Amino acid sequence: MIVQFGTSRFLQAHVDLFASEARDAGQDVPGITIVQTTDDTERAKRLAAFADPAGFPVIVRGIEAGAPVERTVRVRSVVDGLQATRDREVLIALIRDRATHIVSNTGDLGYRVAPGSFPTILHDALHARWQAGGAGVTMLPCELVSRNGDVLRDTVAGLAEDAAFAAWLTRDCRWVNTLVDRIVSTPLEPAGAIAEPYALWAVETQPGLAMPFTHPAIVLTDDLERFERLKLHILNLGHTWLADRWARAGAVPGVTVRAAMADPATRAALEHVMAAEVVPGFAAHGLGEAAATYVATTLERFDNPFLDHLLSDIHAHHPQKIAKRVGGFVSWVGDGAALPELRALAARGA
Repeated sequence: MIVQFGTSRFLQAHVDLFASEARDAGQDVPGITIVQTTDDTERAKRLAAFADPAGFPVIVRGIEAGAPVERTVRVRSVVDGLQATRDREVLIALIRDRATHIVSNTGDLGYRVAPGSFPTILHDALHARWQAGGAGVTMLPCELVSRNGDVLRDTVAGLAEDAAFAAWLTRDCRWVNTLVDRIVSTPLEPAGAIAEPYALWAVETQPGLAMPFTHPAIVLTDDLERFERLKLHILNLGHTWLADRWARAGAVPGVTVRAAMADPATRAALEHVMAAEVVPGFAAHGLGEAAATYVATTLERFDNPFLDHLLSDIHAHHPQKIAKRVGGFVSWVGDGAALPELRALAARGA
């Protein structure tokens, strides 16, 4: 059994969709039970839909290999939905007795420790499993936290008051660092989502790791940082560059990434930054070819005719994003390449 913490449209169109497609391809995929960790009444409406054997739809729309695509997949990998507080005893028993893998995407504050929080629930459930003499579980967190498996392990182990239990957590359980990459634009009601064609689940290898299924979008790697850098300093950097240009031009409301890319001057300027500064910066670290490929894919994703990604939303927390996405790239490259425009952008955000 796979236990999934988080009801987000992202996981529905990412892990849940992959599992369903793997099952349709003939793999023996464990069922997924989704756990709602909040008391949000709107999200609670999804729980009944998750238990429907007919599944829920994920509509994949966008540009793929230069051509528009649209397809609908019926996701049938999810077998049940639980609410963490209301169904606590059922959840504890499920993880104690049946879980083999635990997936999570609990948002920006997901690892915050508080009564009823995700790390606390996970600690209690794994403690029950340890007391019952159970084997370790594989944790596959999908939160956008660098080294998310390591961070989650340290957070949960830090709650353990019994040294033997803490040792079991770190020795017998596998805490896997992963990176997810897919834009899921719109939720469907009561369950389902609309997503772009591009999808990636990069999973860092470790001894004894056994994934619950395989899928073309899952990449096992011993160099997760490579994928993190590509996403952060190309996709995310590109978004921040567009948002900065939009803000300096007057911050006209309602402008989307797609609309910005339709402006010839903006598109040419972004393509120049990518070709003249971003790709050479990656090349200084031996990743020029990988960066050029990912740039091409990113520009295609920015052209998605079905995605209304507002630059005003991207511009939120702009200085912090500049520091991480642009300033981080400049620091990483160092003196290895000339980066006049990106250095100027990093300075504006400082």
